[in-house]
Amino acid sequence: MAKQQKILLVDRDTDFLGWARNQLQGTKTKVLVESSSDAGYKTFCLEEPDLVMAEMNLHPFSGMDLLAKIRKHSPNAMVILTSAFGTTQSVIEAMKMGAFDFVRKEQLPFTLKVVADAALQAAAELRAANTFTPQMTVEQHRDEIVGQSEAMQQVFKMIGRVAGSEAAVMVTGESGSGKELVACAIHNYSARSNKNFLAINCAAIPDNLLESELFGHEKGAFTGAATQRIGRFEQCDKGTLFLDEIGEMPLQVQSKILRVLQEGEFSRVGGNQTLHADVRIVCATNKNLEDEVAKKTFREDLFYRLNVVRIHIPPLRQRVEDIRLLAEYFLQRIANQKHRPPLKLSEEAIRVLEAYPWPGNVRELENTLQRASVLATADILLPKDIPLGQIASDPAPAHSREDAQSKDHAIETLFQVAAADPTLPLLPWIEREFTLRAMQKTGDNQVRAAKLLGITRATLRKRLDRNSSLAEESDE
Repeated sequence: MAKQQKILLVDRDTDFLGWARNQLQGTKTKVLVESSSDAGYKTFCLEEPDLVMAEMNLHPFSGMDLLAKIRKHSPNAMVILTSAFGTTQSVIEAMKMGAFDFVRKEQLPFTLKVVADAALQAAAELRAANTFTPQMTVEQHRDEIVGQSEAMQQVFKMIGRVAGSEAAVMVTGESGSGKELVACAIHNYSARSNKNFLAINCAAIPDNLLESELFGHEKGAFTGAATQRIGRFEQCDKGTLFLDEIGEMPLQVQSKILRVLQEGEFSRVGGNQTLHADVRIVCATNKNLEDEVAKKTFREDLFYRLNVVRIHIPPLRQRVEDIRLLAEYFLQRIANQKHRPPLKLSEEAIRVLEAYPWPGNVRELENTLQRASVLATADILLPKDIPLGQIASDPAPAHSREDAQSKDHAIETLFQVAAADPTLPLLPWIEREFTLRAMQKTGDNQVRAAKLLGITRATLRKRLDRNSSLAEESDE
């Protein structure tokens, strides 16, 4: 007969405990409940349950502290933390400390049984394999990744899982989505956090200088090399090097990167000395590197070396629920820099932000709010205060004024024509002018002119024939 599995629930909300027990209790599952962290820990030590599901907000010590005590007592223990207000830092730290999962409470009505079954299955596999997972210590670091969406929660969990390893990580996502912040978080939560974290954008440095930037050069190695230069790999020894836009890296530099990853050694440009560096690589790209490998513009062996773990950051338009949180965060940061109270967003302004597709992602949102805060005339931002799209990048849109002046001139012209000849049918005159302008604008291309006017080509031909007849009558 199969061993009955035990689940320990620790939560201050007795109603939740009753509901969750009913959901999880079964002939093969025994559910234990406690409402405080100290009682929960005592029950864990006595009963040795297969799974602990604990709320973050516990007394007399937090769910995070309970996780730490449980993992110290039993390094293989399966623990799921829950919270109504899970922060970026708490999610990453929980995963780093060995939590099986971190679940927001509003998701539990839909996912409770699924996550519990997954954890119980993992516990059974661990027992069968008789593996051992060492405890990881918690380190406090400042973190600026913001997000409460399910997609970003998965990103935080991945950061927590990979931070304690030495594996190379590839971060993918659109430009402006926050790839460098993810790389920095991986470093900050790793054992290398007290060493250098350096970032370099491979697309921003000319190909002939990138090798020198990464590996350094000797004096006289090339024209302009007046002194010896220490490259990023030497500067980053025992630390983390973030290679952004790695898909733009030339093949000759890719070869040297591969050698560092394989052998841990390199030489400066123009030098013969073999140097050694212990550097963890985190790279980022908005390209499809599999396609670049197929086109032979990116080395396949280097791709597999770098793509050990992949973390994808979804674009902002796919996580609308993060926009309010991000906007408030940016406004608070801007206020701190200027030593003044933060501006507030009206509900209408938030709806405008949430409806916009943000092609520039988080970076565009930050820049938009930066500009709005500069031009704000009140302490609450309204929709009219928030520049979006092209307006956001043009502080003085002269073309808008020109367009308005052109429209005013056109209207004035129409009035003048009507006043000069009251018998002139105004609509046919406007139709003729629009038709002639469209033909001029498209170089007498009837297909394009018809499309510009929003009519069929047959209708355009009728107008042209009618205009031609009017012109002939006028000549006679």
